[in-house]
Amino acid sequence: MNPDQVICGRMYVGGELRYTEVAVTDGKITEVGKYVAGGEERIELGTSITVLPGFMDPHVHMRDPGLTHKEDFPTGTTAAACGGVTCVLDMPNTKPPVTDVQTLMDKKRILSGRAFVDYGVFAAVTPNCPVNLLAHHVPAFKMFMGSTTGNILMNDDAEIEPVMEEIARTGKVLSVHAEDDNLIAHGVQENCCQDHLRNRPVEAEYSALRRLARYRDRVKINICHCTNAEQIRQATELGFTTEVTMHHLTFDALSNTSAFYKTNPPVRDKATRDGLFQAFREGRITMFGTDHAPHTYEEKTQEFDSAPGGIPGVETTMPMVMEMVRDGTIPLQLAVRMGAENPCDRFSVNKGRIAVGNDADFLFFDMRKVSTIDQRKLHSKAGFNPYHGRRAVFPDTVIIRGQVQVKDGEFCGEPLGRDICG
Repeated sequence: MNPDQVICGRMYVGGELRYTEVAVTDGKITEVGKYVAGGEERIELGTSITVLPGFMDPHVHMRDPGLTHKEDFPTGTTAAACGGVTCVLDMPNTKPPVTDVQTLMDKKRILSGRAFVDYGVFAAVTPNCPVNLLAHHVPAFKMFMGSTTGNILMNDDAEIEPVMEEIARTGKVLSVHAEDDNLIAHGVQENCCQDHLRNRPVEAEYSALRRLARYRDRVKINICHCTNAEQIRQATELGFTTEVTMHHLTFDALSNTSAFYKTNPPVRDKATRDGLFQAFREGRITMFGTDHAPHTYEEKTQEFDSAPGGIPGVETTMPMVMEMVRDGTIPLQLAVRMGAENPCDRFSVNKGRIAVGNDADFLFFDMRKVSTIDQRKLHSKAGFNPYHGRRAVFPDTVIIRGQVQVKDGEFCGEPLGRDICG
């Protein structure tokens, strides 16, 4: 069969950059080699272009439905595409929260035909939730052991244990907001990020891990938004996978004090931040998960105590990571492993590598094109971005299942996004 496209250039294949030709047929990669014959369309790329697999973000809050003044699927997935993310996994703390089959299917209907990247929809673990029925329709489950936006708290071991047994039988991953709510100070006035840090101590994260340890051999547990190196060490020893956000790698509570940096779990002190960054550079963290959590400018400029927690990141994280590659902070292999290979492997998504049988998701980067993040040019509804002014390398071209969604750095796509559990 003559392929629809043959893309030829310097590609990341098998752990290294080398000249490769890739055949694409019906949105799938059908051949990878030094030479591929035919092709209705042949795309010959110069040596200045680096071709990577599309990135995946396993942790976003697109706010759709119910909170769409903050974000919706069209704006959030446009932002994802422009940041090189070709698949997102959306969290369940929307309004209403996704805790039953009817709500899940209603949400899927609302999202259908409105996404510019592929997506999956999580369900939240709650007491007596129908795990077996939900499992057929979700890539994974989410459990909130600590209070956060859209309170779906699940922090009672007597309620957690029976649900864990059901999840184990499904074989699905459980992503956990691992802060023990018993150790979070509630109702205590906060005026800055240091107060927020005081009220949500790191011990809450360690306690949550100790309580999850009993399930290490039965449930595939993924620890979200890790904030410190010791947490990474403990989670890894338990056999759990780990996510890290750009905000926990970048900000600290003393230097970044306003509600624009308020998030759950909190940004911590500088020494903790630096230790986390070292763990990241040494390759000890499994994957990036942006915890993209947009709010409006008006919401974030309220008094600190009233302002909601959350930071947008789906459009800026991987471009900032690519700038770290360009300046030599991290190797390209680490960026691709954490941004594409590991999240796709963990959540069983047929993407993340330029390999036969995978979706034809590609990113074209010109690593000479360094830009400065301008929050006025980003695509999220969030009226702010804490990375404004930082350096980044955005993709020139983004292709999802063989179709161009971003060209010459500008969004040009159509709502082709598919539910990966559809």
